Amino acid sequence: MTDTARLSRPGLLNLSVVYVVWGSTYLAIRVAVRDGAGFPPFTLAFLRVLTASAVLLGWARLSGERIRLSRREIVLMAATGSLLWLGGNALVNLGERRASSGLAALLVAAMPIWAELIAIVVDRRLPRWKSAGSVLIGFAGVGLLCLPVLRDGTRSDVLSLAALLIAPLFWAIGSVWLQRSRPDLGVRAISGWQQLLAAGSLLVMALVTREPLPAPSGEAWLAFLYLVVFGSVIAFTAYMATIRVLPYRVVATYAYVNPVIAVFLGWLILDEAITAWTLTGAALVVAGVMGIFQNHA
Repeated sequence: MTDTARLSRPGLLNLSVVYVVWGSTYLAIRVAVRDGAGFPPFTLAFLRVLTASAVLLGWARLSGERIRLSRREIVLMAATGSLLWLGGNALVNLGERRASSGLAALLVAAMPIWAELIAIVVDRRLPRWKSAGSVLIGFAGVGLLCLPVLRDGTRSDVLSLAALLIAPLFWAIGSVWLQRSRPDLGVRAISGWQQLLAAGSLLVMALVTREPLPAPSGEAWLAFLYLVVFGSVIAFTAYMATIRVLPYRVVATYAYVNPVIAVFLGWLILDEAITAWTLTGAALVVAGVMGIFQNHA
């Protein structure tokens, strides 16, 4: 199959869902886990995946998808699910208790770089300079988007920074592993089982860290429902669909586009200002994404 064939229209449509929806989840996570909101980070992730998995596996069953797993598939779904949801998402929850969503977006946007490094190690090859340059241009754009937030004195402790730096590494490992394994399951079944099997590790972490029982505010409940319906059921399933049909370097561009989407949604909905930093950063992000797409066209 050629690279051009892999850039299928359904794949690109699902990627556009990931672009838009996950661009808004940084704000939803921040609303749910900030001081006084009432959701501890690992508990939030546990309840989110448990609820979403019930919806997705029920939907898969009604759609006629196979949901019974082989032993190999159980291991694969549990391992990749834990990498994505415990190592990836839950660490972002932990980081955003103290870090701003802008800083979180900047650090999580390192994910395509991690993915490229993983591919280099696994495939034992040197990167093409055009691909590497496109990745770095996109990352520079995200940095410019977040620079005003960082310049204004945003502070976070070492734990938050470490969590946000490590999270995209775990997410990249889980994504690349799943893409190369290609399980013979429908995307709803894959999404549901990954989240259900990840729930166990998230519950263990909540207990080990002695998180208090959740006492969410009204805003936190709304954020939680948004994360379940749009972040987990819709966008995560779309993400599973993209990594089945698109090259992962193309899929990983969502990590650069999400901060841009978040900025422009803030302007559209909350009347937040768009500055020269915003426009310059967005232009670099678009240039980086276009470069990555051209390398696979």
